[in-house]
Amino acid sequence: MDMKGSGSSLDSIISSFNARITELQELVIGRNMYPASSITDLSAVDASLKAMELQVQAIKDRLREEIEAIPKAKKLIDASLRQQKKLQSIYSHVPSNLLDRLAASNLGSSRRLMSETPKQCTNFDNEKLEEEPAPPPPPPPPKEKKGRAPPPLWFITVDELDSLSSYMRGRLTLEKVNAAISDMAMYAEANAHLIAAPKKKLAENIWEKALILVILGSNHTILVTNHLRELRDIAMTGVKGKYFFLETDIKGPSLKLDNTGKAILTVLRHLGRISEIRIGHHRVIILSKPQ
Repeated sequence: MDMKGSGSSLDSIISSFNARITELQELVIGRNMYPASSITDLSAVDASLKAMELQVQAIKDRLREEIEAIPKAKKLIDASLRQQKKLQSIYSHVPSNLLDRLAASNLGSSRRLMSETPKQCTNFDNEKLEEEPAPPPPPPPPKEKKGRAPPPLWFITVDELDSLSSYMRGRLTLEKVNAAISDMAMYAEANAHLIAAPKKKLAENIWEKALILVILGSNHTILVTNHLRELRDIAMTGVKGKYFFLETDIKGPSLKLDNTGKAILTVLRHLGRISEIRIGHHRVIILSKPQ
């Protein structure tokens, strides 16, 4: 009986080993059956996770901006409430009949002035006619020059944005691109006013901004460049009669010289909203009408 029991125990151990070996063989076969598809699935999952992480980060940045703007909004509300209380206090201390008195006195003064003015003018004209001959008629007033029209805003449409390839469009939106177009029109209009205005009529701070100090070399040599003269020279060369701005004018608020701003410039150049030329050491960007 002992030998039979030992034999049955050994048989059960051997069968357990065989079953485990079979399971391991099936697992190895299942792992190596579709290696390419498993890698593709893992890559898709990784890409989805990265996209979700970017979206979460964008949401966090937006929330941080909103949180930073809350104190400013509170200060503005407090200032508005204080101003409202002051106005209400002033209004409560104004006598109710004061406005009626002021209106009546102004009406009486205007009537007296209108009745006395024709008499004085008649007497003065008669005396002047007796003393002096009639003066020659005054020269006609000079014609006012019509101001230059503001720069046009050629915004892009949804169809134009969708017509771009995915690698060119990237993560740009219609709002970002059109906000950049508004910034470019603002840059071009500022340059046009600066070029058209004479030096005597320029505000002192604008004229000071037209002078740029550039430090060159190790000996700290200071080179003073007249920015206004450069703008006028550029306006009289290849961009006469057109709205333009320089690459150095790009300072926001929506368009900046970062990766997003460079992508926006590429899209607008592709859609025919802008064209670029180089004059001297300046990169000149011209507003163009879409074809």
